[in-house]
Amino acid sequence: MRPEIAVLDIQGQYRVYTEFYRADAAEKTIVLVNGSMATTASFAQTVKSLYPQFNVVLYDQPYAGRSKIHNRHEQMLTKEVEGQILLELLAHFAAEHVLSFSWGGAATLVALAHRPRRVEKAVISSFSPVINAPMRDYLERGVDYLGNLDRDRVGQLVNSTLGKHLPSLFKRFNYRHVSSLAEHEYGQMHFHISHVLNSDRLCYLKAARQIDIPVLFLNGEWDEYTSAGDAKLFGQHVAKSSFSTIQATGHFLDMEHKAACRDSREAVVGFLKPERQVSRLRYQQGHAQQAFAI
Repeated sequence: MRPEIAVLDIQGQYRVYTEFYRADAAEKTIVLVNGSMATTASFAQTVKSLYPQFNVVLYDQPYAGRSKIHNRHEQMLTKEVEGQILLELLAHFAAEHVLSFSWGGAATLVALAHRPRRVEKAVISSFSPVINAPMRDYLERGVDYLGNLDRDRVGQLVNSTLGKHLPSLFKRFNYRHVSSLAEHEYGQMHFHISHVLNSDRLCYLKAARQIDIPVLFLNGEWDEYTSAGDAKLFGQHVAKSSFSTIQATGHFLDMEHKAACRDSREAVVGFLKPERQVSRLRYQQGHAQQAFAI
């Protein structure tokens, strides 16, 4: 399973590294949108869950991962700019679906509010329109550590909060990645967090009101930072919204343990391809009847 790799020019302003996992039998294409401080590598498990049922597209924001060497980093990117980049990628790959994780939900909501022509369904995972007490504490400490370039504390903070339910091996990888980012990446995250803390979060709900396609909001039962209860506020604004809570898992969903990976996959695929779930159920029922007859 090797991707087709390309660095795409976005409106002459940004260069974006992309990975395209093409599946010959797939009828639909899905674009995955990273969370903050994350790269294409963070979606390794998700790709395995979705491929080869879908063609899968991954990309790094201009300031991150394998995109950053192709860009100058002369200005900070707003969520609106990230939304425009996503719109360009959805059009380029003629994608029917989009799935975001964590902070990637902000850019995804902005993009979906423009009603991209081909996009049929979206999944917004580990995101909510509310800054609750645990999230505010995380963000306030984060903006302090990022502003002081305190790499150790940034790495420790992520693992002790959002990543508290990750396996120890993943925590080590997470710490190594987050504590070794370039200075401009810390600056970008500092910019994002400062904006979130000092702006009206209702902007996400305003964008949500413009969305006219089915959207699944997916959250972990143990995620106190972007909780399932808070995410349900989107139901008042996204006309075709649905909600799924992954039991016994936190913010990182399919990365935390095998059952969460399975349940996340079933929730996403069941939403994007409900006919597949019906066929599977019929097969299981028929198999059970045969076993009973024997």
